[in-house]
Amino acid sequence: MENRLYEPGIIPDGMALSDELFSNLREFLELQHLYKAAIKEIETKLQILNEEFNVRFARNPIHHIESRLKSSPSILNKLKKKGVEISIESAKKNLNDIAGIRVVCCYIDDVYSVADMLLRQSDIHLVKKQDYIKYPNYNGYRSLHLDLSIPVFLSERTEQVTVEVQIRTVAMDFWASLEHDLRYKSDKQIPQEICEAMLESAAAIADIDIRMQEIYRLIQKLE
Repeated sequence: MENRLYEPGIIPDGMALSDELFSNLREFLELQHLYKAAIKEIETKLQILNEEFNVRFARNPIHHIESRLKSSPSILNKLKKKGVEISIESAKKNLNDIAGIRVVCCYIDDVYSVADMLLRQSDIHLVKKQDYIKYPNYNGYRSLHLDLSIPVFLSERTEQVTVEVQIRTVAMDFWASLEHDLRYKSDKQIPQEICEAMLESAAAIADIDIRMQEIYRLIQKLE
């Protein structure tokens, strides 16, 4: 399991405080701690569900989990793009992806099983759902996105915190990671024919994903 969170009290490269958003270091650390706690809450739930699934069915539906916190410049830029107030409270209210968790599953069925198990928990509230598996994005991207609100119990108060959870298969994650590397880490203008080639690759990988799901179901029926 991989965790990409930052240690408390340390501001890594690329996360310099912005005077427009944070008035002091403590304000930044409190926001970071709040969303880090929310990630831990959901990660713990996922680990428990994964372990229970193994006890009941002798396998794990979750291949691995990754998590991240959005940097302060990214928060600031997104607030500006939305045209909303630049403040901590505005960020909490208007941004659902300050904290993010990526859950990579073995099969397509597992994606929906994990989502259902999470949503059945009484302290989790579904804020928004986007199913890019049933309805792929224009570039071929596939994943199930859930914006989940969860309570974080602090020393003097309880806060509802929204975390973006992306659930996808190993195959979907493979394509998305390479597509991001090819498209967004390049400073070159990508021609249309290459975009079409990447879209075709997404469709081919999706076909393999479906076929592997079918093979797994066939194997499960064997005596």
